[in-house]
Amino acid sequence: MGVASVLKKENVKKKDINIDSQERDITILIESASQVIAPLWPISTFAARNPWMGLEKQSFDHVASWLKDTRDIDIYPSASMILSAKSKGEIDEAFVKMGLQHWLNSHSFNIPRDVAERFCQAALKLDPIPSDLFTSHKLGKLADEFNGINTDNNFYTQPLSSHIENQDGERVVNILDYHFIKWCKLYLDDSQSAWTMPNREEGFYRAWQYLIQYDPALNKKQRDSLKDWPLEAHIAIKKALYELKIPKSETQTYLEGHLLSLPGWAGMMLWRSRQSSHEQQLLTEYLAVRISLEWAFIKPYLPLKNQRSKKKVSIPSLLASWFHWGGLTIEEWSQMSVAQQNEYLSFAYHFDEKLRRKLWLEAWEKTHTDQLSQKIVSKHPETKGNKTAVAQLAFCIDVRSEPFRRHLEKEGPFETIGIAGFFGLPIATSELGSKHSHSSLPVILKPKHKIKESADENELKSYQQRKQAVNSLSYTFKKMKQNVLSSLLLPEVSGPWLSLQMIARSFVPKGVERFMRNLRETWLRKPNTTLSLNHFYNTEAEIHVGFSKKEKIDYTRQALKLMGLTKNIAPLVVICGHGSQSTNNPYTAALDCGACGGAAGGFNARVLAALCNLPEVREELSSSGIEIPENTVFVAAEHNTTVDELHWIYVPELSEAAQEAFDRIEAIMPKVSHNANAERLAQLPNIQKKLKNPKSEAHRFAEDWSEIRPEWGLARNAAFIIGQRELTKDCDLEGRTFLHNYDWNQDESGDLLANIIAGPGTVAQWINLQYYASTVAPHYYGSGNKATQTVTAGLGVMQGNASDLLAGLPWQSVMQSDNEAYHSPLRLLIVIQAPSEYVERLLNYDSAFRVKVQNGWVRLASVDQEGRWKNW
Repeated sequence: MGVASVLKKENVKKKDINIDSQERDITILIESASQVIAPLWPISTFAARNPWMGLEKQSFDHVASWLKDTRDIDIYPSASMILSAKSKGEIDEAFVKMGLQHWLNSHSFNIPRDVAERFCQAALKLDPIPSDLFTSHKLGKLADEFNGINTDNNFYTQPLSSHIENQDGERVVNILDYHFIKWCKLYLDDSQSAWTMPNREEGFYRAWQYLIQYDPALNKKQRDSLKDWPLEAHIAIKKALYELKIPKSETQTYLEGHLLSLPGWAGMMLWRSRQSSHEQQLLTEYLAVRISLEWAFIKPYLPLKNQRSKKKVSIPSLLASWFHWGGLTIEEWSQMSVAQQNEYLSFAYHFDEKLRRKLWLEAWEKTHTDQLSQKIVSKHPETKGNKTAVAQLAFCIDVRSEPFRRHLEKEGPFETIGIAGFFGLPIATSELGSKHSHSSLPVILKPKHKIKESADENELKSYQQRKQAVNSLSYTFKKMKQNVLSSLLLPEVSGPWLSLQMIARSFVPKGVERFMRNLRETWLRKPNTTLSLNHFYNTEAEIHVGFSKKEKIDYTRQALKLMGLTKNIAPLVVICGHGSQSTNNPYTAALDCGACGGAAGGFNARVLAALCNLPEVREELSSSGIEIPENTVFVAAEHNTTVDELHWIYVPELSEAAQEAFDRIEAIMPKVSHNANAERLAQLPNIQKKLKNPKSEAHRFAEDWSEIRPEWGLARNAAFIIGQRELTKDCDLEGRTFLHNYDWNQDESGDLLANIIAGPGTVAQWINLQYYASTVAPHYYGSGNKATQTVTAGLGVMQGNASDLLAGLPWQSVMQSDNEAYHSPLRLLIVIQAPSEYVERLLNYDSAFRVKVQNGWVRLASVDQEGRWKNW
């Protein structure tokens, strides 16, 4: 082999190393930049998401300032929300005054304290400055004497195209977004379009690159500029950054700006990139397409000038604030020295609107904490003795379970228990006749087992044939809609039937829905099924079917410990999952479970109840100290949160004592449902406070296809209490509190508490911050009005045909009316019933949780064994 050949080989190796290094550098940068967005699940498997989950190492206030400076987004409640809460008695002004004194004490200003206090107290009334003050000639003349206070304005926090307008006066970034959304929809659409994007299997960037040359929406110069663009996504990013002259020190900021421009589409790409190795680089490809398009659009405007500027603070507004809130006159102002005037302006600048609303939010939260502590501590928790309950019912910690549990406990000797609604079972479920399975656990976890439903072979075959007939009809209708020729005939064929259905659904929704449901159930006639609980090993499957004997015992023991059912177990134990019921609702999955991607909990409840009834499980548990009485039977049910009913889904043969308890539950259930519905429906807008038939009205909400608000969901959630039921029993917690059973006496190591905080505690925080964000910044973190939404690509909703993929909750989930919020945007309060040393150990052990508390993402309190409340 010649020297030239050796050198050539060495150069190729060096080139490969350089390419790998470049790709690694870009990947690291994008990984860091992606912390500013959150993964977005498809709406059919809706999961609550904390939009700031990657930013929790910074304080809540710091993130609020950053979002205001870079995106002009306020994440503190508006003045109107605060004043409304104050008028309802939700904010004690004493806490506002305490917060103000603390702020004044922690800052140093060279102005008299009494003057500063007077200014702040007036400003905290949140009344706007009169507009005529701003137009005052004298004020303008005084303002002209100052150069203004300059603040940094980073040019790269937004896409470069946001700084440019075309000849028609339209911002180029809006044109970029319009084109880019089109490509995102084409690539991500899995279900709605008849034709998939060509070359889609090669990835987003490659598929886009093949097609961009034929895009008639671009002009010839734009298409030509992208003709010889790099084949690899990471190289395309490097080239675009070079052509756009982005400084290395600003690259991550620039990438963050692009991700925050369309956080919904970016979040969906981030979620997809974590689902399979095939799409692992999808976020890189997303940025490659977007930045390449930006370069093509702004190429004629390059190079850009004024790449760093100073943003001037409005001196007239600061002066006006002193004249309006500080009580100063123009004469008094004129007599001050220039140094004094600068001190006064600096003080007004620091005591800005964001800070004022921050003080009000903290007072709102402290008022809620104080009111909750009074409810709980006013009744010292009773000592847990021998239970006299004839039945114990375990519900999900979901806030909607709390009123139902409270009304149930009032009607007899029943004990209710709170536990995460997947019951600690990391399973994927495969329902009868289905070849597919879906995860049935919180989205932060991955399933480890698959549980299948099975039935008698003859019954199964008949059932599958009937189900196939229904699916074929639906498939045929969809294909006819998508086919060019058959779509012309379809209106003639289906028009009369669909028109009749529309009229019937509009005028008699309950009757039609009941008829359709009965018809479906009568036709399908699902047979009795059994569950594949026994372990079945399959080398080709990613997860195996069933559990080993050890796994059955371990999962059952863990669930019983979490529920506190290690002794004094009643004759009947009901494991209650939960789901919802609504018609024509894209957000159906959001009402089922805020944690499990829309999976209802009934299947998991049935699996756990069946495990608890197994003789080999009971025998092993007995030998380890958990004695389940022989006459105790576990059954499973599902709590329908929309109509507040309990549906039985697994009732094996009952013992005499269990049957008696079962009959008592059945007897009181109509009253429980009536009372729970009456309480819940009274919170909905435009509802009479005293309904004659709450059950009928609840079913109307569930079955009316025009109903935009079938239930409130988890709106107004504010607290997560981890403790024994005796702590909160008989307390009206207004459906605002997640309740998880916990007995610190049974948790010497602290492992149970740590698991609750890491799992259900994290999920509750995500739910809380999703509702918070959708309320305080609905235009950015919400999803707008349900009535004007468009379901797109089978993934989510948009407003119109070219908006961001909207990631949050709709207006109707958080607002009472156009001007009145229903959800109170408070950060989650976690209350732990345990000695202080348990909480200290938890904070020392769980650094992630400690950071959340320290940085203001959650609030923390505890109640010790003497009933004393402590705020941490």
